[in-house]
Amino acid sequence: MSLESAFADEAAFVPYLAAGDPSYEASIEYVEALERGGADAIELGLPFSEPIAEGSTIQEAIVRALDAGMTVERYLEFVTELDVDVPLVCMTYYNLIYQYGDEEGPRPFVEAAAEAGIEGFVVPDLPAEEAGPLREACDEFGLDLVFIVAPTTEGDRLDAMQEHVSGYVYVQARLGTTGARDDVSDHTERSLARIADWDVPKAVGFGIKTGEHADRIVSAGADGVIVGSALVDIVAAGAEDGEDTAVVADRLEEKARELKEGALAGAPPQAGR
Repeated sequence: MSLESAFADEAAFVPYLAAGDPSYEASIEYVEALERGGADAIELGLPFSEPIAEGSTIQEAIVRALDAGMTVERYLEFVTELDVDVPLVCMTYYNLIYQYGDEEGPRPFVEAAAEAGIEGFVVPDLPAEEAGPLREACDEFGLDLVFIVAPTTEGDRLDAMQEHVSGYVYVQARLGTTGARDDVSDHTERSLARIADWDVPKAVGFGIKTGEHADRIVSAGADGVIVGSALVDIVAAGAEDGEDTAVVADRLEEKARELKEGALAGAPPQAGR
């Protein structure tokens, strides 16, 4: 199942959760709840101790997952155990990919991820100009490589991203780190316009919190929305209050449904997304 297929028929909803937050077992239920709520693909964070692109919400989720025992091997087991029928994207940092296995370089981890059921990667700290080895490994095992285009990305770096990207492009709606916001950034339309000729779907993330936000983002020309912190907030609240896993899963499913419906509402009726 290719990542582009997630955007083939309608505006896509792509949620993010950190695998293993707040526990392995609860996280399995939470990811599966997102699919029931309408996720078209899921970005599944592989926790790394120095998540430089993340705001405090996701940093805290990563700490909870690491404290609960999440490792690279457990992550691969987690992916294998998931009962979902949508593409899974591994979002992590290059050090974990590069250091895995006995052979130096990204190939061993890409192979293991493909065997587990991963369909692609988002690697926030990997410059596009240095992505050749990972791109080659992804090509060998049939995986996609997604890049994050920030409002400030331009020139040779933007050209390198266009050369290497596949699956979809992650359009960063605002400057800074991840985190839910109460408004939609005015950078969105300008960012989408800069990559309008790229032959991959455009999914906008960073700061999307509500169905109304999703509606406005898709209305601005996006092919889908990426939502992380607003969902991680639900997980964090459940963990802090000691709520039953099923209750938190229901809340995640409800929020996912709201965001998916918002994305659909923003798409023109005649659009073949």
